[in-house]
Amino acid sequence: MTSPDAFLLAANDWVPNNARLPVLLYRAAIEPDADDPAAAFERAFAANGWPPEWRDGIFDYHHFHSTAHEVLGVSKGRATVILGGPDGRKVDIAAGDVMVLPAGTGHCLDHADGDFEVVGAYPAGQKWDICRHALTPDALRKMLALPIPDQDPVVGKGGPLCKAWDEPGKQML
Repeated sequence: MTSPDAFLLAANDWVPNNARLPVLLYRAAIEPDADDPAAAFERAFAANGWPPEWRDGIFDYHHFHSTAHEVLGVSKGRATVILGGPDGRKVDIAAGDVMVLPAGTGHCLDHADGDFEVVGAYPAGQKWDICRHALTPDALRKMLALPIPDQDPVVGKGGPLCKAWDEPGKQML
């Protein structure tokens, strides 16, 4: 597996994004199972402390999560997503790819083929919300204080997330 692409997204209108923690985009990170394409993602994420919570598509409206970081593993199909909020960065993703979105990262499905599916997971102990509006100053402070996971959802301890997101377990202040 190659190293993930990493990029920061600045605040965009009502979408805070995360100026400190980069989005990580792994290409062909996990080979989907032939019989159950999502199962390989679920096993990897669970083994690395990011319990999988759902299999589905990506919402076709701009939103972000303020109470959890998110990993999305593409188990089937192809799609283009918009990261960072309205007029954000368009990213093409395909089966086997993984996106790690730090809390605050806007995302929206631009278009997908008919069988597109992702597995969504979050660090253990973090409960996700859906935000479609600017955060209050207090909510933004809470988002920025969200703990950094101590394991990369794809590679585990010492993986690229641990390096790109600074020190494992460190609070974002």
